[in-house]
Amino acid sequence: MSRTIRLLIAYDGGNYQGWQRQRHGQTVQNILEKRLTLLCNESVTLHGAGRTDTGVHALGMVAHFQTITAIPIIAFFKGLNSMLPRDIRILQAEEAPQDFHSRFSALGKTYRYDFFTGALQLPSDRLYRAHLPGTFDLDRLSSGLESIIGTHDFSSFERTGSRDKNAVNGRGAIRTLFYASCFPQLGCADCWSLRLTGDGFLRQMVRIIAGTLIEIGQGKYPSDRLAGILAAKDRTKAGPTAPACGLFLEKIYYHIPFLES
Repeated sequence: MSRTIRLLIAYDGGNYQGWQRQRHGQTVQNILEKRLTLLCNESVTLHGAGRTDTGVHALGMVAHFQTITAIPIIAFFKGLNSMLPRDIRILQAEEAPQDFHSRFSALGKTYRYDFFTGALQLPSDRLYRAHLPGTFDLDRLSSGLESIIGTHDFSSFERTGSRDKNAVNGRGAIRTLFYASCFPQLGCADCWSLRLTGDGFLRQMVRIIAGTLIEIGQGKYPSDRLAGILAAKDRTKAGPTAPACGLFLEKIYYHIPFLES
């Protein structure tokens, strides 16, 4: 009888061309599928809760697969970790209902973007915190953060050419942000984090919002400009795409209220 196995995965994206399987180049999905195929002694297709781009990290990616193997669940935790490179780790493995789907069952996601605005960044930080030097005023972001919370067309914060805009199915660029905040990191001067929780995100949406908000905080845009950028539905009106190294997929939610899952 087929089993559905759900995995909670963390990975350092620095050595990978994103999550999704590709013909050329190493990806996290490629690595996991190869190791699972060996472990299960059968071909395994792994379904992730979403995609992450090259260099993006994950603290809580969820993925699932079907298998007929009878090996105990602990093998998908201890056994699989022993087969994986050290930059990919299985945090949890469990049996899931047959109708569970890591992507289509998801109700929300949280991303965190870490950045440093000081003049000189430590080399050890460069792979996990974007370096965007300049005076940064958190108070300038208050109106911008408020304006993006809620249900909106986020076309202005979507990577150009990442979606077929002629498609009649789906919800287009409409997404709902439940929470948006920016805060200093304790014990690290000039270190900041932006956290966004929503029901879904467009390609590079978090990084474009981050790039725009950071430039507002640095005084390059007026503090009230974000509402106008959102209304324009035009990628050219928003700020730059922030570097991938600062982005972390923190959590996927499968229950309502999702913040209690």
